[in-house]
Amino acid sequence: MSEPMSPGESAVKHNGHGSVDWAAVRSRMDRAAGVTDGSVLSEADRRLVLKGRAEALAQLAVVRDDESPTIQVLEFVLCGERYAVDTASVREVYPLKEITPVPGTPAFVLGVISVRGRICSVVDLGNVFGLTPGERGVEAMAVVLKGPKMEFAIVADEVAGMRRVSTAALQTSLPTLTGARQKYLRGVTPERVAVLDAQRLLADDAVVVREERGAAR
Repeated sequence: MSEPMSPGESAVKHNGHGSVDWAAVRSRMDRAAGVTDGSVLSEADRRLVLKGRAEALAQLAVVRDDESPTIQVLEFVLCGERYAVDTASVREVYPLKEITPVPGTPAFVLGVISVRGRICSVVDLGNVFGLTPGERGVEAMAVVLKGPKMEFAIVADEVAGMRRVSTAALQTSLPTLTGARQKYLRGVTPERVAVLDAQRLLADDAVVVREERGAAR
């Protein structure tokens, strides 16, 4: 008769590389199924096997949750709304101090700042999104976004911090997210944080003001 799993015995095994050994898991589940389907057990043994199977399924669910793809994002507040960008597209976060205006640029370009000796243009996403501007306080930060060919900063009224979000849990949109916000949207978290596609922002000529159009990058 096959040996049942004990309540404390883990059904999830890992190979030498740290990943789940699914063959071993299936073998354990098959053994437990064989015991209950083809053998005569006492009531106590039957309960023991069923408990082991339940624990194995619970452990599999945890493993699958842990293995779901996630991204690390930087969350920030803009005009009273919560947004985030993938930290892979963030070069650094810099205190928003003095901004030097650049004549002849669109209204959404606030000007340029010096970030560790580099000149970086500052884009007001609130203006791009058509949001009602609020008073910019001392907590305002410049979030410097980076791409293969472009770099500029966006204004954050407040930076909330970094966290990981599941890409599978991202909703495609919300009824309130329309226009430009929908254009640059990657997804919405269950907490209603709009995750923006920073690389799409960096590549869009409607937002990027190049030097030949009258502004420094």
